[in-house]
Amino acid sequence: MFLSSTQPVHVSPYFFLSLLEQSKHNNFFSTTNISLSFFSVSDSKADKPLTIHSTKEMFEKMEESFKICAQCERLPTQATGSLKRCTRCLNVYYCSKECQKKDWPQHKLYCDKLRMAVVDRHVEWLVYKDLPFLTEAWSRPANKVSCWKDWLSMQGDLTPRLEPILSGQNMTDLWTNACRPRPQEAELRESVWRVCSEFLSRPLTIGMGVRMFTLDPYSRPLTIHVVGAAHNETLGARTTDMDQLSRMFPGHQGLEVVMVGPEVVQGPIMRPPLRAFGPRGKVYISAYKGLYHQFWEEAVEKGEAAKPDLVLGFHPGFEGQEVNQDWLATLLLLRDYNIPTLFTMINNEELQSTLHMFMELEMDVKDTGSNPFSSLKPEQLPKSPNKAPIYANAHYVSFRGLSPQ
Repeated sequence: MFLSSTQPVHVSPYFFLSLLEQSKHNNFFSTTNISLSFFSVSDSKADKPLTIHSTKEMFEKMEESFKICAQCERLPTQATGSLKRCTRCLNVYYCSKECQKKDWPQHKLYCDKLRMAVVDRHVEWLVYKDLPFLTEAWSRPANKVSCWKDWLSMQGDLTPRLEPILSGQNMTDLWTNACRPRPQEAELRESVWRVCSEFLSRPLTIGMGVRMFTLDPYSRPLTIHVVGAAHNETLGARTTDMDQLSRMFPGHQGLEVVMVGPEVVQGPIMRPPLRAFGPRGKVYISAYKGLYHQFWEEAVEKGEAAKPDLVLGFHPGFEGQEVNQDWLATLLLLRDYNIPTLFTMINNEELQSTLHMFMELEMDVKDTGSNPFSSLKPEQLPKSPNKAPIYANAHYVSFRGLSPQ
């Protein structure tokens, strides 16, 4: 992966985890050195490869990607002294007290959320160790579970499931290497739940799509394609990651979820899609590395993969007024084959941009709104921290076929 910019690029843990995947070091908390090269995001080191030797160094590099004065946008190499963090959120940097004072009227609006974001950004690493926590069987039918409050009411007391995570060695190792103080236990407990909510948001949103298009998983097996799947959905993915769907639809006839995208990461789910469905009551995850319209031509049309009953796209990034050619080919395919489709967005701006684009493409939009199973984990915008945070799967748009004339 090559990065080059005169501004720092904010790097999520998935970037470094993708490097780890390439290195084939499964235990990233190991003391074993990791020698990986990528290109610097700093203007003074542009086009020079950096090498990561340890987990601690990875956290340092991730932190460096956030180092820019929130007021004047000076980089560390442009500031007179070292950049200092806000002592409240421990997330935003300033090059001077003057810049911090000038920025405070804006920063105070988001300081608390930004503190959550930086804690969650580190706890997120435990998704590949201790998270998500085990969940209970649903005590209500899917049509009676309409939001996180309903879902949590079926889970009972989470304390016995959270305590081993909070007191575990992986959590200790995380903050030993994180180059920042360990938060209080109450703060960590809330962070663990928020990080888990992002993980669980994906299968619950898929289930919402099944119900939205009145698909019946009890009458026949269903095939669901996740288009534009990338690191977030596939890095470290396990064959059990969508089992929440079996809790949502107990006794279903079989569900297959196929992850399709050029950034799909090699792993246990990288196995061929099904031609005919297997055992009832199971969720089968498979993957294809490539663009969706290529997958359709090479697998679906040749009978190597089942046609989808539903297509999902998790925040594909339709924030501009023009869609790139790869996405255009996929969107036209979904429209012309009349496939029930649901896309999620990170904020209202992306939602409005997507609706405008779908109108231009003459999509028959069925529904749009706030996702009741949105991630609860706030993430700061890459270019400016002092703006409202974004949330994965915050909004949705569903469409099917051409808009009626």
